[in-house]
Amino acid sequence: MFALQVWHAMRPQRIDDMIAALQQREAEQECGRPRRPAEPEWLVDLGIGDGRPPIEVHAGSRLRRGQTTPPDEP
Repeated sequence: MFALQVWHAMRPQRIDDMIAALQQREAEQECGRPRRPAEPEWLVDLGIGDGRPPIEVHAGSRLRRGQTTPPDEP
């Protein structure tokens, strides 16, 4: 019975600790947003192999960061 009482007493402290950690994380994210670099105006896809030559340049709304889809048909 005592263990149950201790467990219930610890619960609010754990919840308060979790809330404080989430608030700190959110504050850090808000602080970092103004310092975040601007989005690039263009990206270059590099080929594979020796030297990794550039194969495509994406600009504006055509940025495909991290995607491996084939290029659009002409």
